[in-house]
Amino acid sequence: MLPYRKTPSFRSLAAASKTASEVARSSSRKRDTGCELLLRKELSRLRLRYRVDVAITGRPDIVFRKARIAIFCDGDFWHGRNLDEREGKLRGGHNAAYWIEKIRSNVARDRRNTVALEQEGWVVLRLWETDIKRDPGAAAARVDRLVRERLSAGLVFQKPRERVVPGIASDDDAV
Repeated sequence: MLPYRKTPSFRSLAAASKTASEVARSSSRKRDTGCELLLRKELSRLRLRYRVDVAITGRPDIVFRKARIAIFCDGDFWHGRNLDEREGKLRGGHNAAYWIEKIRSNVARDRRNTVALEQEGWVVLRLWETDIKRDPGAAAARVDRLVRERLSAGLVFQKPRERVVPGIASDDDAV
């Protein structure tokens, strides 16, 4: 098995051009995408309090800290929805090897992030862009059920209390 690489290597592959690569990356927003805004609007309508841009593994789009729920609004193209079908279409396009490897590496990264978050005690919910756009209310209802279920079951994250070790001065002991 090959050693794990944190970032994918596209050394043998090249974008169509530097300009094309920059245009493709800049047109793909990292946050506040249309589907994310639709979902957040519905969650607010349901009076759910959430956080965005939280610095945890994978940088989820929406986070419910107390319930330990991380939500990703995954774009169909970039995150590989119907990957086999998409690869078939990409094979007929320009620079196919580059794009197929790029999307596969995104899917692999998503899986690694999901596993890491679950190991840290988070529940991960991945919603597809087209599903959110088709029915944002249904997507929000799914999130609402999960949040309320976790909170009512007492599955609430508490910040760990600072441990007091005898013989070691704390900030409270300062004169």
